[in-house]
Amino acid sequence: MMALAGGLIALVLGIIGIVVWWCPFLEILMGVIPVILILGGALATYFGFDQMADKKTVEVYDPIKKEFRREIDTLKQELKDLKDKMPS
Repeated sequence: MMALAGGLIALVLGIIGIVVWWCPFLEILMGVIPVILILGGALATYFGFDQMADKKTVEVYDPIKKEFRREIDTLKQELKDLKDKMPS
């Protein structure tokens, strides 16, 4: 119950503060928005590079994966042939 009361008090004081100090609020907001855009853009760029690196890693291992798949299939076939040759 105390959290609800504290939250309501903070909400009311925040609204009063924005109404009373509207112009300074807008000045601060105008200064913060470019910083948020720069940081958000940098983060998106980092994730884009990271995703490209992951994609290249998958492409490098894909032929190896196919080679292992062929080897596994060959070994399975050999095991099947050996089981078929065993006397019952």
